Parts: sequence; structure tokens; C-alpha cells
Amino acid sequence: MRFLQDWYGDAALEYTQAWDLQRDVHADRVADAIEDTVLLLEHPPVYTAGRRTEPHERPQDGTPVVDVDRGGKITFHGPGQLVGYPIVKLPSHVLVVDYVRRIEEAVIRTLAELDVVTGRVPGRSGVWLPAAPGRPERKIAAIGIRVSRGVTMHGFSLNCDVDMGWYDRFVPCGIADAGVTSLDRELGRDIRPLDVAPRVIAHLGDLLTWGSYEPSPDIERVEHASVPLL
Repeated sequence: MRFLQDWYGDAALEYTQAWDLQRDVHADRVADAIEDTVLLLEHPPVYTAGRRTEPHERPQDGTPVVDVDRGGKITFHGPGQLVGYPIVKLPSHVLVVDYVRRIEEAVIRTLAELDVVTGRVPGRSGVWLPAAPGRPERKIAAIGIRVSRGVTMHGFSLNCDVDMGWYDRFVPCGIADAGVTSLDRELGRDIRPLDVAPRVIAHLGDLLTWGSYEPSPDIERVEHASVPLL
């Protein structure tokens, strides 16, 4: 597996250019012309809407949105967010849901190394922090994928030191009863995508060899959350 990551900071890759690059890499992987490839990068600010996005979940102030062919709903990409696009050929015994869980697990293990305890919420994709007094469950990493001809596209985004004001304009991932957070908010210090990328690479490289693994537990649901829980 190869990891390409030339697009951080001032070299952030515009979303539609990255989408074109994904399609080119995807075609080469389908043809077995290349090995499994993961693109790691930052984007300039952009909203992208998956196929399940509802009209009311979009920004209501006229902010442009790029409609994409992945699953999931609307999300934000921008500076301070580590975006990963694994373009990998799924073995015949690996179901799509197992692939998604492995991506989540790579992020969960990365954050554990930074002393941020996260997990999954049943029925919701992505990586979450548990609720705490006065704070709802909050999402720190989003996942939306597409599988075509047995090869994956799109992937995950992990909030590192994102300007969280961008999330005030829409309903993130279509979820109105929970929050969104970032690593710098949780750790109280700046942490850049480039700082986190080596840990993500190590865990993706391990989990996408398709061996057995022990999934991290779901986050604990608590009664004192400040919003209703599904």
C-alpha cells in the first residue's frame, strides 16, 4: 500500500481536483495497474453533499455545495482537517460495512495515542466522543465512501484544528441532536493534520491488510447529556 500526501497547508488540494485525482487512481486500481493507494490531504473550505442529504440540511445562506457520489449526507472540508481517501481493492470476503469499521478503527486508535478516548455510536457512522455534563456526544471524524467495481473511493475526515464556525451554517452529517468537535478543542492545544498523519498511516497500513482485529468498544451512552439521544 502506498500513501500520497503532498497536499497540506498552502498546497491544499481543491475538492474537485481531488475528486478527479481519485477517479484516475481508482481506474488504475481497478485495472491492477497500481497497488492500493491512500491520498492524505487538506482541502480549501468546501461543503460536499452525499446522496442522502436533505434540502433542509444544506446551508441556508447561499453557500455553494458540491454534490458527490458517495454515501452519507452533507459535511465540511477545510484547512485544519485531515482528509483521507483510501482507494483499495476489497477482498471478496470483506463486506463494505467491515471496511468502514476498519477505517473508523484506524482513527479511534490514532486518537487513543493522543489520549483522546473515542468510539462508535450504534446506528451512526464516524468516530465520536462520549457525552459529558453539559456537552452532548460529539463527532470528531466523518466517513462517507463509495465502492465501484470492487474498489473504494472517498473516505474520512478528521477534525484537527478546524475553524468550527464553518459548522454553524448547516446540519453536519444530517445530525441535529449531537455536536461536532476537533482535536485542538479536546486537547487544548494546536495540532495540525500533518502531525496526526503518521499515526493514521500506521493504523491504516495495519488494518487494511485485512487480518482479524479486536474492535474498540462503542462509546458509553449517558443520561446526563444535554440533548436527547437516539
